[in-house]
Amino acid sequence: MKRRVVVTGLGVISPLGIGLQKNWERLIRGESGISRITHFDPSPFPAQIAGEVDDFDPFDYMDGKTIKRMDVFIQYAVAASLMALQDAQLTLSELNPHRVGVYIGTVWGGLSVLEKNIDILRNNGYGRISPVFIPSGLPGMASAQVSIYLQAKGPFSSSSDGCAASTVSIGDAFRVIQEGGADLVFAGGTECLTTPVMLGGLCKANILSRRNGEPSMASRPFDLDRDGFVMSEGAAILVLEELSRAINRNARIYAEIIGYGRSMDAFHILAPSPDAEGAVWCMKNALEDAGIIPSDVDYINAHGTSTRANDRIETMAIKALFKEHAYNLAISSNKSMIGHLMGASGGIEALFTVLSIYHGVIPPTINYENPDPECDLDYVPNKARNKKINHALSNSFGFGGVNGCLVFKVFKE
Repeated sequence: MKRRVVVTGLGVISPLGIGLQKNWERLIRGESGISRITHFDPSPFPAQIAGEVDDFDPFDYMDGKTIKRMDVFIQYAVAASLMALQDAQLTLSELNPHRVGVYIGTVWGGLSVLEKNIDILRNNGYGRISPVFIPSGLPGMASAQVSIYLQAKGPFSSSSDGCAASTVSIGDAFRVIQEGGADLVFAGGTECLTTPVMLGGLCKANILSRRNGEPSMASRPFDLDRDGFVMSEGAAILVLEELSRAINRNARIYAEIIGYGRSMDAFHILAPSPDAEGAVWCMKNALEDAGIIPSDVDYINAHGTSTRANDRIETMAIKALFKEHAYNLAISSNKSMIGHLMGASGGIEALFTVLSIYHGVIPPTINYENPDPECDLDYVPNKARNKKINHALSNSFGFGGVNGCLVFKVFKE
């Protein structure tokens, strides 16, 4: 029999703030973390807003020498992992390092340090390039640096599967514990892409909201007036643990992870498949892996990007798989408040899904003002809802047609 896997620790950094309590409280209140970009002057760009992390101080988690060797996305990953370690009430001395893994997803890795060193090369020459440029920016260095900090010497992975990267990391971590390859894994995602090149590229792809005059209203999943997503940054780490180990140490258990599905649209580098087939298969695979049927699901944490095609096709996929039960589901998009964290989005949405199960509260989809006839399900508009959740699905549908879905359930021995 496959081993059971539970969630026992959580750490998060997002545009809503630093730490679990602040993020959850602001999410449930329906507050937006979106504002005008301050990391650089965004005025030359048609989109000038983002979900920036404002109050992060890396010196709270590491020393100055270490900080210089890390792009911000790695700093976020280390900090969120240390938060998760503390939240799980673990100490490094009690862990068998060879049974502890690290699985952290990210799309680009250190884009800011790459841009910085390209400028240095052009303006000052080869001799001024940082000697730690490469290890400070490689995508896999988030998992590597967290492993070093935690002295985790077990299974290791770094997914870069588009906007599903951290969902894939959590799902793969779930599998390795199920199958006996590890007893505990720090899993999730991290991203810091608020840079001129990334903003310019996304603007040219014509997929960002240009509602610059009202940033907090810009991300509006499933609303008829949505005009694109808002790029964001942050990190989220979940401690996944084999059940008997968690029980033996009397751990607090937030929820159990019971299913994982993947699929590929094989259609387009940016657009989702118009028949929604990939999303349907991904959710179907996750439910079958969990051993449940569609009518067992109470809540879906939607991918919900606030782009016209993605929201419509995700709605279509939900209706195709869940049939009439689709109209009984509560569905919400955290991106309405935190924007799109790219490779970290699935991780933070899985974290919020786990908290929804644990607290019995569904975060709202804010800025839902004008219903779209093609998006006609219950998106928990504008106000959080108290609801007992037995089973929840967390969806991630990424660039290139990469799809990942996770199933969580309320924990019962």
